[in-house]
Amino acid sequence: MSRPGRSTDEAEVNQNDDPGGQHSASTHTAAAATPETRLLVAFNTDSQARKVYLAGREYFSEEGKTFELCLIGKIKQQLSGDPTLRPEYPSSLGLTEFTKRATQVALGKSSRAIVENRVLGVQTPGFTAALRLGAELLKHWFDAGAPWCGPVYLSSPCDDSLPGIFQAAGIQDIHEYYYWDDKQRGICLEKLLEDLERAPEQSVVVLSASAHYPTGADLSHSQWAVVMQLIMRRRLFPFFLLPAQGLCYGDLERDAWPIQCFASQGIDLLCAQSFSHCFGLYGEAVGHILCVLKQDSLWLPVRHRADSIVRTLWDQPSVGGAQVVATVLSNPAHLVEWQGEVKRIVERCMLIREILRDRLRLLGTPGSWDHLVQQSGLYCCTGLNGLQVEFLSKWRHMYLLPSGCLNVSAINGRNLDYIAESIHLALTTPL
Repeated sequence: MSRPGRSTDEAEVNQNDDPGGQHSASTHTAAAATPETRLLVAFNTDSQARKVYLAGREYFSEEGKTFELCLIGKIKQQLSGDPTLRPEYPSSLGLTEFTKRATQVALGKSSRAIVENRVLGVQTPGFTAALRLGAELLKHWFDAGAPWCGPVYLSSPCDDSLPGIFQAAGIQDIHEYYYWDDKQRGICLEKLLEDLERAPEQSVVVLSASAHYPTGADLSHSQWAVVMQLIMRRRLFPFFLLPAQGLCYGDLERDAWPIQCFASQGIDLLCAQSFSHCFGLYGEAVGHILCVLKQDSLWLPVRHRADSIVRTLWDQPSVGGAQVVATVLSNPAHLVEWQGEVKRIVERCMLIREILRDRLRLLGTPGSWDHLVQQSGLYCCTGLNGLQVEFLSKWRHMYLLPSGCLNVSAINGRNLDYIAESIHLALTTPL
C-alpha cells in the first residue's frame, strides 16, 4: 500500500482497566500478525496487576465491561418468546424490514434516491462482510472490458484490516491519502486534497462518514463540501464507512450527514454499515451494504450481481441481530428510547475526554490537549509518537496502538488518573 510522495506512519491505541475475561489470548494468537492482536496477546500475558488495555473496539461501561443497552436486552427477550416467529432461512439479501430501515437511517426517509428507487440494500454478516461485498461489486461497476482492480485510496491511518479486505476481493492497487497530521494533531485538509487530486479517474476513495477509526477526527461540513466537489470533478468513486452511527455525535442525522449530502448529488456511491457498536450486538455480526445508483435502470442488474456474489460468500446472513435492529428502528417508542441510551454513551465519552484533558493540564503535561475534545466517537488520537507508546507499554503496562490512538470508553474512574500520569511521564521522561 502506498501514499504518493510520503512515508506511512501507522499507529493505534486502546484501553480497558478490567476486561474481566472479555479477551482471550489463545483466541487471537494465530492472528497476532496485526498490531491490535499483538497488543492483546501482550496484555493477556502481562502479569502486572495494574495494566490497562486501550486498543479494544467495543464500547466499555464505567465498570470496564462490554455494555448491553437495556432496550436491546428487552427486545431480545420479547423476540425469543414470540410464538409467531418461526425458524427459517432468510433471503440471501437479508431481512426486507432490516434492509429498509438500515437504508432509511443512513439516507433519511425522504431521500430522493429512495423515492426514485435508486437504492439497493443488502444485509451482511458484519461490517467486514459489507466491505467485502462492496469490493466485489466494484470489480464490475464500471462496465469495462476487464474487471476493475483499483486503485483504492484509504486514509492514513486507517483500520488495518481494510487493505486485506480489498485484496481478498482481487483489488491489489491500494494507496493511502493523507489524513491525520501528528504535528498539528488534526486533519490536514490541504495534503488530503493534494493526494486525491492525483488519483486517476474511477479511483475508489474510502471515506469515514463519522467517528473516523482510529483517530476520532472528522471533517467539518465545510471541509466535506470541498472534498465532495473534488471527488465529483475528478470522477472518483466514494465508498463510505458508517460503523457506529449515532455514537459519534449522538444524532443519527448528523452522523450520516456526509452520505446524505453526497447522495443528494445523484452520484453512485457505496456505504458499509454496522449495527454492532450502536446496538451492543457484538456477537451478532449485523452489517449492511448500501448501494446508491445514478439511474434506477441499474438497480436490477446490481441486485442480481449482489445475489450471485452473496451465494458464493455466505449464502444467507443470520436473522437474530437483524430482527432486533429492525424492531427498534421500526417502532417510534423504541427508537426514542434507543437514541436516548446512545446519547448517554456519547455524553460519557465526551466527559472522559474533557476530564483527561484537564488532568493533563493540571499535571503540566507539555503541549496542548484541546484536540482530545475536538475529536468524537469512541476513539481518539493522543498525538503520542512510537517511542512514547512503547514507553507506556513497557514501563506503565498501558497498551495503545502504535499511532497513539485509544478507545475513550475504556477509560473510567478507576484508571483515569493512572492514564493521565502515564501520558505525562511518557512526555517528560528522557527516552
